[in-house]
Amino acid sequence: MRILDRYIGKQVLLGTLYAVLVLGLVLLLGNLFKQIKPMLVEQKAPLELVLRFVISVLPLSLMYTIPWGFLSAVLLVFGRLSIDQEITGFRVAGLSLVRISAPVFVIGAVLSLASLWLNLNVVPYATASSRQLIYEQALRDPASLLKPGVVQADFSGNEDTLQKLLIEGRSGEWVNGFHFYVLPKAGAKNQDRTYIHAAKAALRVDSDKSQLRLKLEDAYFETRDPEGKVEMAFAGKAEPLVIDMKNPRSRKLGLGSMDNAQIRREIEESAEMSESSKVRYQSEITKRYSFSMACIAFAFVAVPLGLQKRRRETSSGLMISLLIGAGYFLISTLAGQFKTNFAVTAMLWAPNIGCVLLGALLFWRARFR
Repeated sequence: MRILDRYIGKQVLLGTLYAVLVLGLVLLLGNLFKQIKPMLVEQKAPLELVLRFVISVLPLSLMYTIPWGFLSAVLLVFGRLSIDQEITGFRVAGLSLVRISAPVFVIGAVLSLASLWLNLNVVPYATASSRQLIYEQALRDPASLLKPGVVQADFSGNEDTLQKLLIEGRSGEWVNGFHFYVLPKAGAKNQDRTYIHAAKAALRVDSDKSQLRLKLEDAYFETRDPEGKVEMAFAGKAEPLVIDMKNPRSRKLGLGSMDNAQIRREIEESAEMSESSKVRYQSEITKRYSFSMACIAFAFVAVPLGLQKRRRETSSGLMISLLIGAGYFLISTLAGQFKTNFAVTAMLWAPNIGCVLLGALLFWRARFR
């Protein structure tokens, strides 16, 4: 049956490749590019920096586009085979539906292994590389990081605090009305809140020390602890350190930039880490494995669903794939709302288990059609 395997396998592979390219292009030029558009486009960053950004975010998009593209391809291919009565011909020849679907499961397994390698090795490095672009932009044009009227948040990558920055206006190299907030995230052990205000502020590059420092004039510092106690300080001039550019990778990596070994080491060595933070770190590892198995899980459900198409509508397969894919990733996203490691793990694996069980039921019912 090598001819059958090549016939179906070729169509599924080509359909997957096409779908991945289309979905990847949409993600890359849509939401992902929009996140740093002010830095790369409006501030006229060099073309090399833009190209490096595209390369660094490509593995991030593959994390979602590979399983989604595979799902779309299988639905479309088996929908067409069903409409053209080719499936009926194969079954009249004595082939079971499971045997006809064998190339799909082989391709799904291979894509799952490829996704696993990407999620464990490539995606964390790519995430760290995309953060590296911020430091290079800061070195090239530090003033571009201070944008008047735009609230900037989470630029530090710190997992325990939420940092927000607001600038009121600009005057030459200086900005007027500098507001900086450091707020604790839910579950963080340190619940202190910090607020910094300065009448004027500017970024200065210290070339000798390879540091990016923030120049503040008429600065006001306020720290408030969970009990409401407030400590205040004033300074006519101050230059706090913002970024040590000599070795930016030595900074604490964000959770998405760590590989699994680094995440486990962080959990073991951080004695002060809260229980909710440990659950969040452990769920990142689980998510990488569960997302990687999406292709093989989609293989179970996509084949019988594709066979149910009887009309010549190629768009229906795309709509089904969008609904299944959106539901899959939505359920996985909701896992972050749970507080225990068992609940988060169960929620992350639930879409895969659900697809396999539903697919097995649909395969069993398809035997009698």
